[in-house]
Amino acid sequence: MATKSIGSRAVVLVPYLWLAFFFLVPFLIVVKISLSHDVVAQPPYRPLLDLATGWDGVRAFLSELDLANYALVLTDAFYIESYLQSLWIAAVSTVLLLLVGYPIAYAIARAPANWRPLLVLLVILPFWTSFLIRVYAWIGILSREGYLNQALMGLGLIAEPLEILATNKAVYFGIVYTYLPFMVLPLYAVLEKLDETLLEAAADLGATPIRAFWQVTFPLSLPGVVAGSLLCFIPAVGEFVIPDLLGGSETLMIGKTLWTEFAVNRSWTVSSAVAVLLLTVLVAPILFYQRQQARAIEGSR
Repeated sequence: MATKSIGSRAVVLVPYLWLAFFFLVPFLIVVKISLSHDVVAQPPYRPLLDLATGWDGVRAFLSELDLANYALVLTDAFYIESYLQSLWIAAVSTVLLLLVGYPIAYAIARAPANWRPLLVLLVILPFWTSFLIRVYAWIGILSREGYLNQALMGLGLIAEPLEILATNKAVYFGIVYTYLPFMVLPLYAVLEKLDETLLEAAADLGATPIRAFWQVTFPLSLPGVVAGSLLCFIPAVGEFVIPDLLGGSETLMIGKTLWTEFAVNRSWTVSSAVAVLLLTVLVAPILFYQRQQARAIEGSR
């Protein structure tokens, strides 16, 4: 029994050690850099901790740390607009993903059982191609001479090419296409387990199919809606590649801003402050989801 207890504790300890080594330690390093100052040196920030000097060195190190970078990020209109636009684009994209992904997940869940594995495979099939290649493909689709404009003009729906590429509209196209499997799969997992006898009972009580959907199916699928929305919203807020390749000058997302500060302006300290604040913003929906899940588990007992 003692051996079993030690083994079970070791199994639980491994993921905590993994998170501590690959998340907590790097995060603390980023926090430390965000409290430092830019200098022309290598590394490009000060102060540096020198343990060889003992406690005096530690006290001197701590005395030089401050919140100046956070004050800059929280008061400068450029960074504030980057955060707000990132949250807005991510929120709108999540709503679009839900509108597109829910019917797909519902159709797969209601398809014949022998067809479902193939349909799920078709949903995740784009992941077999490089993410960067898929985003570049949208450049050829959305450009003025791209396939979308050619198709619309060929159908007589427009007289001249639409300006889609290098706008926020193109960013929405890219995010919805890229993150669609993350919305469909959690929804499918919930809808596939839905007891169809509940819909039959609703029909026996006089409910129309639409009313049965809104009063039975949709409420029972809310865990999948929340999970899929968070899986799409959280990475979309910090997205960099899609707005950089498909967006234009009006697209001001925090991932692109962070990259500019780090790679172009060479300001490790400001970019670290931007990253820490971004993580702080994203912690709120994660904690909300965990709280809802805990309540759901307690309610099912």
